[in-house]
Amino acid sequence: MDSEHDQGRPGVPRRAFLRIAGVSAAGAVVAACGPGDPAAPVASTAPAPATSTPPATRLPTAPPNWDDLRSQLTGNLLRPGADGYETAKQGFNQLFDGNNPVAVATASTVQDVQACVKAAAGRVTIAARSGGHSYAGYSVPQGGLVIDVAALNKVDVQGGKAVIGAGAKLKDVYAALARAGRALPAGSCPTVGIAGLTLGGGIGVLARKYGLTCDHLSSAQVVAADGRTLTASAGSEPDLFWALRGGGGGNFGIVTEFTFDTDPAPPELTVFSLHFPAGSGAGVLGAWQQWIAAMPPELWANLVLSGGSPVQCRVSGCYVGDTAGLTTLLNNLTTNAGARPTQRVVKPVDYLGAMKYFEGGSNRQSFVASSRIITTPVDAAKLVAVADGRPGMDLLIDGLGGAVAGPAKDATAFWHRDALASVQVYATATARNRAKVTESVGDVVAGLAAAGAGGGYVNYIDPALPDWKTAYYGDNAKRLQEVAQKYDPHNVFRFGQGVIS
Repeated sequence: MDSEHDQGRPGVPRRAFLRIAGVSAAGAVVAACGPGDPAAPVASTAPAPATSTPPATRLPTAPPNWDDLRSQLTGNLLRPGADGYETAKQGFNQLFDGNNPVAVATASTVQDVQACVKAAAGRVTIAARSGGHSYAGYSVPQGGLVIDVAALNKVDVQGGKAVIGAGAKLKDVYAALARAGRALPAGSCPTVGIAGLTLGGGIGVLARKYGLTCDHLSSAQVVAADGRTLTASAGSEPDLFWALRGGGGGNFGIVTEFTFDTDPAPPELTVFSLHFPAGSGAGVLGAWQQWIAAMPPELWANLVLSGGSPVQCRVSGCYVGDTAGLTTLLNNLTTNAGARPTQRVVKPVDYLGAMKYFEGGSNRQSFVASSRIITTPVDAAKLVAVADGRPGMDLLIDGLGGAVAGPAKDATAFWHRDALASVQVYATATARNRAKVTESVGDVVAGLAAAGAGGGYVNYIDPALPDWKTAYYGDNAKRLQEVAQKYDPHNVFRFGQGVIS
């Protein structure tokens, strides 16, 4: 569900909905995975304000002095051949285990992050990693420096504010919020980092009621390309603050801490799962698209199509309210779906219970994924047909609308405010069949476009997505590029799908 993924590079796992639907899931999201804070503001450590254009100095090109960097870190720095390197370099997706970063640095403090940026800027690729869920493996850069911020994982909830370190995982965020009686809309995969999820937008099970994760961001502490520490908020570095809310991880700096405005935890939630007969997907999807658009924002739901012959179909979701209220709304769907559910689960839960209900597995997975966006109802029969005969592939369709549609499309960097739903394409893969599965995913992505689904969600980042910059960012792409050039004029944080790549 959200995305979401690692802090530096988008991606978020969330195979939860398959699991609760009784299907073995071996992937990360999201779908997301993704369906994913008071301290005094930190001022810039540089005498010149961040809004001034950095001097056009030439960056060094000689290799970093790794021994010198190691001596500056409170954490560790591992290079190929060192004990622990093979484990330390790993991201969530096992397909990228063959990537070999030149070094993996453990950042335990903001100063560690600054030291890494200053040592590596212009010399090697830099990738910040929190959860490591990047779908494209951008958090495991071949020959680059991984800055692992997992140790920056504090979650401090005081009143309506939550100060959360960039390395915090969703499972720890939800637990701390629940103890304080607060809530934050986010993704479902327990090991997704809050950073990547937020920076890409943050689709989640409460999004229709409370909005995206990034909509609750009030400030962020950022290490810029020149090593300065900045605070981005509505009143400080407003361009950067705009870009951080949906512009994708890795583009503008390394966020080390987020401050969020939270909501009171809902006193009552109801989760549900409906399994429909095999082969009924087109009728159910056609009805679902009309139904979710008409539902109150208190109801969030997704629809999962599992490829094969015939295609399997399940609908799951969460309602901010009681069982009786949800039952009436579900009856509106099943009456028009053309098929009755063969299995129906409706369960009252508290806030933490709802997050755990949709929780995907924590084990590393091996997959190829992509996405599309549904803005207006698509041809259901055509969409279902693209999954036919494709075992091991799932289309996870997450309802949007409601509070997600509240802000204007250019109010934040997240472009898809008017979307009806996101579609995550997820397919299990191995090193042996990776090329074949990648080709299959590409065919499905093209088929979804032919059925009426366009665009894409940056937290399901895909190097093969056609016209990906416009797909992710729409008309916001130009401003995002300008912000990136302003804060990173030398493209220190370059990667394959950076906004100024």
